[in-house]
Amino acid sequence: MYQYLKNLTASQQVGALFIIVFGLLLLASIAAVLMSLREFDDTPACEQRRNNLHDLEGVLRTSWLMVLVFWVGWISGDWVALMLFGFVSLFALREFMTLSPTRRGDHRSLVLAFFVVLPLQYWLVGAEYFNLFTVFIPVYVFLAIPVVSALANDPQRFLERNAKLQWGIMVCIYGMSHVPALLLLDFPNYDNKSAFLVFFLVLVVQTCMITQHLASRRLKKPPTAPHISQSFNWPSWWIGIAVGSVLGGLLAGITPFVPGQAFAMAFVACVAGSLGHLVMKALKRDRGIPIWRGQDSAVTGAGGLLDRVDALCFAAPVFFHSVRWYFGL
Repeated sequence: MYQYLKNLTASQQVGALFIIVFGLLLLASIAAVLMSLREFDDTPACEQRRNNLHDLEGVLRTSWLMVLVFWVGWISGDWVALMLFGFVSLFALREFMTLSPTRRGDHRSLVLAFFVVLPLQYWLVGAEYFNLFTVFIPVYVFLAIPVVSALANDPQRFLERNAKLQWGIMVCIYGMSHVPALLLLDFPNYDNKSAFLVFFLVLVVQTCMITQHLASRRLKKPPTAPHISQSFNWPSWWIGIAVGSVLGGLLAGITPFVPGQAFAMAFVACVAGSLGHLVMKALKRDRGIPIWRGQDSAVTGAGGLLDRVDALCFAAPVFFHSVRWYFGL
């Protein structure tokens, strides 16, 4: 099987990848439907199973969405992929800001973030101005946002309001924009295979997060930061990191890395993603919400999109710059 895949062209290999992923998602979706047909009693254990099933369905919906985004972006070209990820950033930022109270004096800054910073950041990625797009937001935008806010003549909670917007821009735009940037990296003898690199990043980070969650339930260790997360503890965290890193080493064949490099890059991505997810949980606790979609329904209609991609938003820039630095791209 491996030899057969190796003999395929780059486009055929990427196409086979998506067929495999779509098949696995289809099987998981059928299993979820069959599980939902079972009757549950009103006992606490049955209620917990219903909640777990609901969470699984949410993960599957988001997984279908992200795979469709990757697939459509790949077959349509780099600029369409950038536009699609730009819309993901747009919905995530809207979700973040809707659940973060703003004032009339923030309107100019919000317009700047949504209609200037977001498209310009993705344009810099598409134009492959990598040195500029990596500093555009953390340097120029972070200086421009408070200036625009000051010109609105509203000093009340000035620092807090600007910090919230800057955090939203950093996570939802800056972090997410590094995912399609991976499609544009030019590795020697790795033409037209960059979709594998995105797949590698998403798979190892999601595997790490799921393993950490399951290990936490099984081990039942005291949480390290109980006021922020009941499921985060160091033993389960290390288990998640180890599983994600080993999986990365096993997937070296679809990347431009040798197994040791793949293991190290997966380790870096898993550490950044899992700790970033903890940071986003702290932000949710500060806002007094359990999930980004709020108590009842999603703000964006995307089913709590930010809950599904927050780890990726932290892992992508760290992974991208680690790869660029190590390989001198």
